[in-house]
Amino acid sequence: MNFYKRMAFFAGLIAVGYAFGCINFFSAVRGQEAESDPSDDAVKTIQSVHGALKAAVAQLKQESRYESATKGINSYAVMVGGLNVREDLESGAGVDPETFATLYLVAYDSKKLNIKDETLADWVDVNQLDFDEAGHLTYKTKVVRIFAVSRLKKLDVLRRFLTGDNKTEKKKQQ
Repeated sequence: MNFYKRMAFFAGLIAVGYAFGCINFFSAVRGQEAESDPSDDAVKTIQSVHGALKAAVAQLKQESRYESATKGINSYAVMVGGLNVREDLESGAGVDPETFATLYLVAYDSKKLNIKDETLADWVDVNQLDFDEAGHLTYKTKVVRIFAVSRLKKLDVLRRFLTGDNKTEKKKQQ
């Protein structure tokens, strides 16, 4: 009799395991669906914003308030009223987040994947971009960091003032 009880118990375990397998309680989590392209209206808006950014860059350059590490537009530098990325990078004081991301990608492409990237401005020596033994991005052997939090906060206040998001906060800072 003991033998039959054991057999029934094991058969029950197999049946429960089979049922859980069929019901799919523990299925793998599915990834997000592939993102679709923006709508035509969104693309038109992006293109008009790009044109406005180009005009803002021209004005900031005329006022000597804009120097980017990229050949393209640094939207962060524009939205905070201009930055001198060259001075920031070469002094080792840190760079804005958009510049950091671009420098990191170019360094990764050139050092890890041996892909030549032409997105950086002519004054940036790509051969001086590297990674130290801890994996930190370096330029001319200095670790490249994003701006200090205090500077990012000041720039954020300035950005919100310039964009009209918070006109009273600029007055409070002064």
